[in-house]
This record gives sequence, structure tokens and C-alpha cells, in this order.
Amino acid sequence: MTVVQTSSEQNGDVSDEAGQEQFPAGAQVLVRDEVWLVKSSVRTKADGARVEVVGVSDFVRDQEAVFFTRLDTIELIDPRDTRLIADDSPNYRRSRLFLEAVLRRTALPQSERRLALADSFLLDPLPYQRRPAELALSGANLRPRLLIADVVGLGKTLEIGLTLAELIRRGRGERILVVTPQHVLEQFQHELWTRFAIPLVRLDSVGIERIQREIPAGRNPFTFFKRVIVSIDTLKNTDQYRHHLEQIRWDAVVIDESHNLINRGSLRNQLAQTLAPRTDALILASATPHNGDAKSFAELIGLLDPAAIRDPENYRAEDIEHLFIRRTKVSTEVREQMKGQWADRGPSQAVHCPATPAEEKIFEELAAVWLPHDGSTSVSSVPLFPYTLLKSFLSSHAALKATVAARIKTLEKKDDPRGTAAELSALHRLAELAAVLTEADSAKFGALVEQLKGIGVGPSSDTRVVVFSERVQTLEWLATVLPAALGFRGRTAQGCTRVMHGGLSDEQQMAVVEEFGLAGTPVRILLTGDVASEGVNLHRQCHQLVHYDVPWSLIRIEQRNGRIDRYGQAHQPQFRALILTSTVDGAKDDTLVAERLLDREDQAHRSLGTAEAVTGLYRAEAEEKSLVQDLLRGKTVDESLDSLRSGADADTAVMDDFLADFFGSVGEQPAEGEADAAESSSALEAPAGTTGSGGAVLPRLFDSTAHFLDEALREVFPDARERLDLDRDDQSGLLSFRPPADLLHRLKALPVDYLREQGLRERLLVTFNRRLAQHSLQRAREADSTSSWPEISLLTDLHPVVEWLTDKVLVRLGRQEAPMITAGVAEPTFLVQGVYSNSLGRPTVVKWMGVTRKGEVDAEMVSLLRRSGVVPTMANKLRYRDPAPLSAAIPDVLTAAEAFMEKHRDAWDLPLRESIRQYKERLGEWEQPTLSGEHTKKRLADLADDLLTTGQRPMLRVLAVLLPDPDAPPAEPAPLSAAPAAL
Repeated sequence: MTVVQTSSEQNGDVSDEAGQEQFPAGAQVLVRDEVWLVKSSVRTKADGARVEVVGVSDFVRDQEAVFFTRLDTIELIDPRDTRLIADDSPNYRRSRLFLEAVLRRTALPQSERRLALADSFLLDPLPYQRRPAELALSGANLRPRLLIADVVGLGKTLEIGLTLAELIRRGRGERILVVTPQHVLEQFQHELWTRFAIPLVRLDSVGIERIQREIPAGRNPFTFFKRVIVSIDTLKNTDQYRHHLEQIRWDAVVIDESHNLINRGSLRNQLAQTLAPRTDALILASATPHNGDAKSFAELIGLLDPAAIRDPENYRAEDIEHLFIRRTKVSTEVREQMKGQWADRGPSQAVHCPATPAEEKIFEELAAVWLPHDGSTSVSSVPLFPYTLLKSFLSSHAALKATVAARIKTLEKKDDPRGTAAELSALHRLAELAAVLTEADSAKFGALVEQLKGIGVGPSSDTRVVVFSERVQTLEWLATVLPAALGFRGRTAQGCTRVMHGGLSDEQQMAVVEEFGLAGTPVRILLTGDVASEGVNLHRQCHQLVHYDVPWSLIRIEQRNGRIDRYGQAHQPQFRALILTSTVDGAKDDTLVAERLLDREDQAHRSLGTAEAVTGLYRAEAEEKSLVQDLLRGKTVDESLDSLRSGADADTAVMDDFLADFFGSVGEQPAEGEADAAESSSALEAPAGTTGSGGAVLPRLFDSTAHFLDEALREVFPDARERLDLDRDDQSGLLSFRPPADLLHRLKALPVDYLREQGLRERLLVTFNRRLAQHSLQRAREADSTSSWPEISLLTDLHPVVEWLTDKVLVRLGRQEAPMITAGVAEPTFLVQGVYSNSLGRPTVVKWMGVTRKGEVDAEMVSLLRRSGVVPTMANKLRYRDPAPLSAAIPDVLTAAEAFMEKHRDAWDLPLRESIRQYKERLGEWEQPTLSGEHTKKRLADLADDLLTTGQRPMLRVLAVLLPDPDAPPAEPAPLSAAPAAL
């Protein structure tokens, strides 16, 4: 017997066990008298199974739809009613394509923990970048959840892309939500499409409103697209979007720069608390995930697994090693794998700028009135404000003017003339001194011009530079005076600089980043605030960086430097910092703080790979606040940095040791669970197929996706030159064609800018040639390019074109039809697919079998096909074979296949059962005194049970039957495969 779902079962007339609703991807179902192909299936709370399908029968062909078993009768077609048909295509092409398409469309089961697709993308083969995906799939986690905490520049976006790709291949990535800071939206979207062919629709508040206008009233705008990327600043408006987010479940959620989620009660924290329980996979990414507080970090980890940490104030690195991975540039695996692929950074050069006479007058005023060195009292009643004044002046006279004006306005609002008179008088004197300053009076400006000319920035050069400043007034002033000083005139003066800061909209910020990254644009100088110090890639056309002013935080300095010192940088990154110096007695110039911090960051980077743990504070704001307070106490910078650890009390020392675990070796080598999972998975006898080194074995009939696509085009579009205007360059591997309407429908998921700029609705350019695709990506960033989107995209297994043709092949056969193939077998052999699923509808075991009428089972269908000569060169003699006796044997064949699956089920299930048993043991030790804690514990226990294979029989499907060739000499029965391995 096999599982055959009836309408009564689907509508709840029998026991409502979730396992009854099995609709594996690739199966055909009958709904509303039309045949549909199942793409994915997941259980819902109220409406039974949610089944996503694409139309197969003529009236609904290629239309996408979603059905619910409580609302529609969804009939899983009974395999006993399979109709055997002849295949009249040359070389049995239609049959071979159909079998390959079923293999491709079937999700990999939970038991397959090795990477399946890592070698097929536009990436360098770097094992360290595969480790996060391996950890997510290792089985050490109940679900694919982890925090990627690699330091800046190692390629966290690529690691996220690899993880998402593997989830998609397992049927666990249909619905994806990526949440990032607004200024990296397009950058993230660009990387996932160009590298992995994963399209994300970018939504901002305007885009969401547009969708709401186009869809029926009350419909959730987040159901309109399957895979979206949204800025956290848009989604954190929980009052506007929370009710929509609470009504939708995601397969995977990615939150970039996740350290911003830590503050309990903040809008961003509320957003994370809303999303975390409503997704299967959760990937958090941050180079600075810790704020120095164990409880806050435990809350971040709790988003991944609420039961991972028993005591949020007392836990160890090994408690969360299955959820956390962190490497630095000097980590052994990174250093060895990156040799020759990432230039070592140059030294941080301190450029001394002796103050001009006008600047020395301000130093004198600051030293005498605001920051007296003789022990007398400052004129300001606010202890920290004099340092705010100092930092403004060390940035620029423009910044000083703004700070003085703002303070005057604040004091004038106070109804205390006597209490504020002295400070107001001092402020007005500073305002007078600053008012007369121009660029000619700025030592830093003169030095900046000299340094930029020295590295080649100018009208006749392509050299680019990033100039950082903390003050918006400094950036805007530089934008007005710098071009002319460098010799830019007319239009070139207007186009040579761009200013970026937090006051710009997300669209404006993304436009600035893209323009700076394109070689063909006139931009030579990016003047930016620290909004660009997190997550932004500025290394494509640039390896020069200047700190016009230096932030008083080691973390912030490192984050700035990481914009050009990152994976993919072809030249040695060069760093300069402008250090304003003074001869005024007691003046606090840049040698006091900035130069020392610059040196300490450089030392930490070279010895530790990161400066984040030097102070033990782990937040840029906390570092600066602590430093200023120590300066008020009379300490030097070095004394302040060193005393933070040496002067710590016992509790703090314990915390420092604890944090050193996280920021030291965690994730540097595969965790025990990862290694065990890989060893267990490798121990299974691999079926015939294709695989990368140490990766999952994918059952494949064709030796490559390129060969599959080539034959699929011939089968589906024999007149492709006319119908698709297909043009093929065999030498380069470039395919060019006009996309038909059903493919255009799928392309709506591609980025809008990409579709428009490259004219993809009129013509597609695709290739399997990685070198050609890489060259196209590089050209998009080089001279004469007006778009960062490449003209040619790489065809991966996930590319919409490959998925479109795969579905086209599947529907070439009619409802419940299976082809008869003459091959090198001794007796008729039925090809049968068997699937066990869990109650969530995901496959736990997938088997591909060859079954004879005698009940003999070959456990490796692909090997059987190859041994039997089912290859592109096989002959199709078009000989008629009576299907009646073969059809009569199908029930017995299915019974034998089911018996075989049941016999080996426990062995196939053992690794999955063991990992869930271990998790439930840990869960049992997690004690929570609150009612909500007990509710969470029960929910996690139920989830663990949901991941186990259900008690139901397997879903079986007859795919084809191999028949002996009557003209061939009698063949010996093919030997059966050895002990079977679950896919």
C-alpha cells in the first residue's frame, strides 16, 4: 500500500495528524480539476497544509498558485494509477530530461548535511567561507540558526549567500526576508544575485505603500514577493508593519549588523523579537556582536535558540559554539586560505600638521579657558563639553562654529543670566576666533591637499580616495573647497566629490556608494561620515583612506579601515590620519589622543586581527565615553586603555576571560558537532551523481547543468532560433535570447534597476562560463559603465532560467504518465521515488530505487541508469511495447518498494533521531521559572518532535520503467547495490 490522500483526509474528517499532509516538491496534485506541480508545502495553524504550485495542465500551465487543504480538495495523485507511455523522442531525450528534472526539483532531505552547491557559484573556493553554512546544516542546531561574527572584511555577505543557497536546495528557502541597514540594501541585493542568482526584491516604505495600493485591501504586502530585502529603519516601525509581520512565516530571515538589536525595548529589538519565532532559519551577522554585557549578548543568542543559555549572566563559549562562529584576518584558516588573494594592509601613517597662527589662537583659548592644564576650573559647567569643543576644533573650524553656535543657543534658552554669563562670553570669543578662519588657515586642509596630490588624486587621474570625518559640517565644507584646490574645474569640480552621512535618505546613500564603486563615473573623492563605517564596500575602485579627524574609539577606527581593507582588495590598503599639532603650552592636540589610538589600533590589528577586545568595552560609544572620563581624571590614552583591564575588579576580570573566549578561538576550527556530522554523512555510501570535494552527492543523470539545459532547450523549443531569437556562441558559452511571457513572469523577482538598466525584458544574456560571468561583473565596475549590474549572469542551479526550463521539462509528460525506456536490463525494472517526511512537510529521507516485478530492489537508481546505458547516445528504436502487463505489476512493485523503505527506515532515521534526542536533553536541563519560559520550552519541544519522520507510510511515485531490448543478447541481471544509503 502507499499513501493516497483523499478529500476527506484533507478536509479534516479523519484524525488531523500533521503527517497526513504530505505534498513533496515535484509531486503532481489535482486541484479544481486542474493538474499542478508541487513546489513546496508547509503546515499552517488553521488552514491545514499550504501548498505552493505551478500549473501543469493546459488551462493553468505555468501559472503560480497557493492552495490550502482546509479550503480546497487537493488530491495527491495515486501512483497505482500511473499510466505507462512510449517515448518517441530521439535518444529517449524526453525521458532522460524528465528524470533529471525530478531529481533536481526534489528537495534534499534533512539527513544530508554536506554542502551541495558550494562549487557552482561565482566565488573563490575558500573553505573558511563555507564554514557558516556547514555549521547551520550540521545537525548541532535544531534549526539552521547562527550568528556570523567574523571581523570586518572577511565576506560575511558571501557566507550568508552560501547558507541561503543550501537552504533553498533543501526546500527551506522559498520565503526569505533580509533586513539590513539602509545604506547597504543594494550592495547586499547585488551580491546575492550576481554571485548566487538569488533574487531579492528591494522594498522601502514607498515600495510597500505602492504594493498596498496594487493589492486588495487588507492583504499582507509581505506576501506579494517571496524573497525580499528591507531596511531595518523601515521595518522597525512596528506600529505600521507589526500586524503584517505577525501574520506571516518565513523560511529564512537574515538580520545584518545585528548588534543593533541588543538594546531591550528598542524598536529594532522589538522587530527582532517579532521575527525570530516566525522563521525556521535565522542568520544574524555582526563584526561587533558584543557590547561587553553578558546578559545583553545572551539575549541576542536567545533569538537563535532560547534554550541555549541557562544562566544569562554566567555561561561559557562552548555553551553556544553550535550557534556562533567568528574568525579574524590572522586566524589560521583565513590566513592560509587567503594567501595572495587579499593584500596585507599598509601601516597607519600619522601626517603631522603644525597648527597655523590662527589655529594656535584657538588652542590658546581652549587651554586657558576650557581645558586648563594648571588645575584651574573650566569655564563650562558641563565637564564633558570642553572635550566636545576640542573634538569639533580638531575636525575643522566649520565644525567648531556649529558646536559653538548650538551651545550658545542652548544657554540663551536658560533663564539664568548670572550662571551662564561666563560661559557665553567665552563662547562668543571662540566664535569670533573661528569666524575669520578660511581654508588657508587650516593646517589639516593644506596637508590633505598635499597628501591627495601625492597619491595622484586630480583631474587627469583615476585614483580614488575615501576621506572620513565625524562632523557633517566638516564634510560639507570640504566638498566646497577641496575640488578647486586639487585642480578640478567646471563640471569636473561638481562631479569629483560625493558626500555621504546619516542625514541622507537610503536611496541617496545607496546611490553614492554605487557611484563611487563604478570606474566609469567622475567621482574621485568620497567624503563620508561614520555611517559608511559599517557594512559598506568601498574597496572596488579604491585602496586609499584618509582620516581627516580620528574617532576616539579603536573599534570605530578599525571599522573605517575595514571599508577598503577587505576580501577582494587587489592592492595594499593605505591609511593616513591628519594629526593637528600645537606648540601652545598645555594644548591638547591630536598627539594626545588621535595619534596614540591610531598606533594602538594598528598594533592590535597586526597581533590579534581585531581591536575590539583591547578595551573590553566592545562598543565604540562606550570606548569614547570611558576615554574622555579618564582624560578628565588626568590619565593618558595608554593609561586609560591599559587600566580598563589591569584595574578591573574580580567580576569584571571573570567577564573579560569569558569574552576572550568569544573573541578568541570560537569558530576557528570545526566544532565537534560539525565534524561528527560531516563524518557521519560521509560514511554513507554515496550514490552515483555529481559532487564537489567533500560535498553532498547530488543524484544526477546529466553530467552538468549546462548539458541538461542544452538538451532541455532542444526538447522544449526545437525552433528556439525563431521562437526565442536564440543566439549561441559556442566558443565563449554565451546564450542570448528573448524571454517568453512565462519566463518574464518569473523575472519580476529580479531587482527592478537591473531589469531596466540591462533591458532584460527584451533580451537575456546568460552563461555557464564562470570566467565570462566574472569578466562581465568586473566590466560593470570599470570604465564607461553606468551600472554596477553585469550584462551577463551566471547560470547556477538556482537561476530563474534553469528553474523555468526544469519546470517546462516536467510538464512535457501528462498527468501520472511514466515513460517506457528500452535499456540494458535483463527484466523490466520500475524506477520509483520514495519519500519520508516530517510533520512540517519537509523530506527526512529520499530514496531513488529500481524495482523488478519479482520485488528485487536496487537502492541506487542513478547507478542503475548508467549501468543500463541510459545516456545521451542511447538509441531509440521506436519499437511498440504493450504497457498492459507492466501496468498490472505496478501495485506489487510499489508494495516491494514500501517494504524496502520500511526495512531500512530506522537506520536512515538514526542520525536525525539522535541529534533531536540530544537537543531535548539540553532543553530538559533549561529551567525557566516564568510561565512564558515554560511556554517557550514546550514550543521548542514540540518543534523538535515536528522534525522527526512521521509515522506514516512513505510517499511513492513511479517515474519510469526500463525494458529489456528484444534485439540484444540476453543480459545477466544487474547486481543490486550494496547496503542502501539515504540521500
